Amino acid sequence: MTSNAPPSLSLIGDIGGTNARFALIRGDHQPLEQELILPTAQFADLAAALREYLQRVGQPAVHQACIAIANPITGDWLRMTNTHWAFSIEHTRQQLGLEQLRMLNDWEAMAMSGPVLTEADLVQVGPGEPLEGAPKGFIGPGTGLGVSSLVRARDGQWVACAGEGGHVTLAPTCKRELDILGVLWQTYPHVSAERVVSGMGLENLYTAICQLDGREAEPLAAADITARALQARDVACEEALDRMCRFLGSTAGNLAVTLGTLGGIYVGGGIVGKLGDYFAHSGFRTAFEAKGRFEAYMQRIPTYVIRAAQPALLGAAMGLNLRVQH
Repeated sequence: MTSNAPPSLSLIGDIGGTNARFALIRGDHQPLEQELILPTAQFADLAAALREYLQRVGQPAVHQACIAIANPITGDWLRMTNTHWAFSIEHTRQQLGLEQLRMLNDWEAMAMSGPVLTEADLVQVGPGEPLEGAPKGFIGPGTGLGVSSLVRARDGQWVACAGEGGHVTLAPTCKRELDILGVLWQTYPHVSAERVVSGMGLENLYTAICQLDGREAEPLAAADITARALQARDVACEEALDRMCRFLGSTAGNLAVTLGTLGGIYVGGGIVGKLGDYFAHSGFRTAFEAKGRFEAYMQRIPTYVIRAAQPALLGAAMGLNLRVQH
């Protein structure tokens, strides 16, 4: 006897240092429903944000959830790096009355979206062709810098690998970059890639460049720096944005040679997608390929900007063995 009951709703989410994105999905190969973005800072923890979301969408009956979060998942207790949230996964599950609550690193979820991304979801920057079945790398600046990878298991299944590659030590590639790092070392004993390739990183670059050029830095947010740079209204802002793209290219290149990502490098996050054609003409690809004797190797590796609306939500759905129609 066939049941006519509608498929149950599942809740998926993507939590960053700035925004918490939630949606519902009604079974496999269905579109997302009730997508909503809430400001992370306005809530005490995940349970509070989830309760607010469910209240706003009419208190649907939800039994399982998969949440991608900008944090390593190393046990039951999570304390986020770029916001004040700290909570127990199991206690949150109990508070919400869920049968299952799965937590993923947000860039693990981004990598999990890889197999379902289509040509329409991607914009290629520079040359290269992906090698079938080869590892893929994922990287992107937002509030922080996310990094992950996707590799084939021997049974042919894709496996997402989470990591904290945004915190690798940043290396300069020229005298100007060395001078910029010299300024940042005065504030940060360890200058990671995230310190310059992120929203806060763009602000750090602008401040350092102003100091080196002997001018007073204005109290500009990353969005203001980007706007001035794209409008060619401020040379310090223009250099800051260009340097960020170059540092991103160099860091992405390090990921590519480390993992042998002949399947491509995929750039996401909340910043690059807003740059439009500027990014394609920036120093990103030149810095990506600049690996000395391995330049020809790097030229073979394609780089893409992910333009799918919510790739981490697609990956979170995959965490529940569901594919989103998009």
